[in-house]
Amino acid sequence: MLPPAAGPLLSADGVGVALAGGLEAFVESATGWPGMGIIFVYSFLIAFALPGPSEIVLVAPLDLGLPTWAHLASIMLVSALGKAAGSVFAFHIGQEVKQSGPIVRWLRRSRFSILEWSEKRSVQLARQYGYGGLAIALSVPFFPDTISIYAFAVLEEDYPKFAAATFLGSLGRLLVTIGLFGGVTAVL
Repeated sequence: MLPPAAGPLLSADGVGVALAGGLEAFVESATGWPGMGIIFVYSFLIAFALPGPSEIVLVAPLDLGLPTWAHLASIMLVSALGKAAGSVFAFHIGQEVKQSGPIVRWLRRSRFSILEWSEKRSVQLARQYGYGGLAIALSVPFFPDTISIYAFAVLEEDYPKFAAATFLGSLGRLLVTIGLFGGVTAVL
């Protein structure tokens, strides 16, 4: 006898998680200079569509033939550029959504209060720190940043400032991660 079905075998969340997991494995096995392209694409997708940690790029075994500091700097710059590009794409989507009254009304009525929660947090950061608040929020390691990106995208309108904030926040996240885990490995 088969057990009763617990729900759909394939959901949008499940596809996103499976895709992110597959991409994470792909990033973790990326080698050589073509791996930089993989890091860029992964970082781009993490910014607007995929759940998952963006910090995974730091463990990619690229073997670029560079000193350690240049190796990490290259990965961080490529990742931050990819994430900034993906964020600008999300920003554009946010601008379109902002113009779409029915979508905003639907989000406001949803039982999960997605828009209300993200607006509350983002408005608080935007009022207090402006685009610097977005950069600070994106600098927190292992915290999902897609909601912050979309919330700021709906609230703000300046593409260059948004791109700069997401680039700096993404770079800051990787620096903080290296600082935390580099210090841990030095102690061990």
